[in-house]
Amino acid sequence: MLVRLIGLPEVSLEEARLLKKENVVFRRAIAPEKHLLSSWVLEHFGEYWQSEVEVAFSRQPVACWLAQRGNKILGFACYESTARNFFGPTGTIEKERGKGIGKILLLKSLESMREMGYAYAIIGGVGPAEFYEKAVNAKLIDGSELSIYENLIRKS
Repeated sequence: MLVRLIGLPEVSLEEARLLKKENVVFRRAIAPEKHLLSSWVLEHFGEYWQSEVEVAFSRQPVACWLAQRGNKILGFACYESTARNFFGPTGTIEKERGKGIGKILLLKSLESMREMGYAYAIIGGVGPAEFYEKAVNAKLIDGSELSIYENLIRKS
């Protein structure tokens, strides 16, 4: 999917609401947390996303946002992991879904990409297309069913 980065929705009010109501903090991950976030992603989302998270930590600043409550990770969103100008992977633990955490992580990441100078971003390997359409007016890219992931090596 393709997302226009100019004119993204404002998230500060939603972020403040989640902080007050749910005690959720959103911030960019930092290097000392790599092993913790990597293990958490492996446990909740699998090896492929773990690999992409580890690449996000090779960027400076780290190309990964996270949501936390106290010392517990609730969700994450990365960008520029699989390819330049790609958003993802991203995920929120199941029991925290539906609160707006994923949307804020998406927008924080897209804002970071805009700050890098991009006018548009690509969401690769789209799962919930309706979510992206509603959250950021993302559009499907014709012919994208053949993607960068087409010949991905998989475990037998």
